Amino acid sequence: MIVFALVTLGTFILMEGITWCTHKYVMHGFGWFLHEDHHQPGYPHVFEKNDAFFIVFAIPSMMLFFFGIRPELNFLFFIGLGILCYGVAYFLIHDVLIHRRFKWFDKTDNWYFKALRKAHKIHHKNMGKHESQCFGMLYVPMKYFKEYLK
Repeated sequence: MIVFALVTLGTFILMEGITWCTHKYVMHGFGWFLHEDHHQPGYPHVFEKNDAFFIVFAIPSMMLFFFGIRPELNFLFFIGLGILCYGVAYFLIHDVLIHRRFKWFDKTDNWYFKALRKAHKIHHKNMGKHESQCFGMLYVPMKYFKEYLK
């Protein structure tokens, strides 16, 4: 059972790197047509075209759940669980905490969350496809922590 927990945790950690690469090379690359509206301030609709990426990223997780119980519970299920856990964390951090699509964590005063928000604001400072930075979600470069750790 500990192996399955480690597979889930390892997948969760690995997803940060996959997210960084996907964000930089897919979303700011050939998938820009879906991601562009996310970089526009004051987007007037409830959903963005960018939300299509949630579906794209959910498909591997669902397939791993499907194959992870056939013929019996196996490690594929826990890889899917790690992807799902990262997706939930991504939603809570990106959409709720940073972009405040839901007003659930308005009064947070945590230095890590403040640094996350700062790094993501730097990412959105550039409105275009090129020359952005800070493509990860949970990993924050140390320079963004410095002002909140004084």
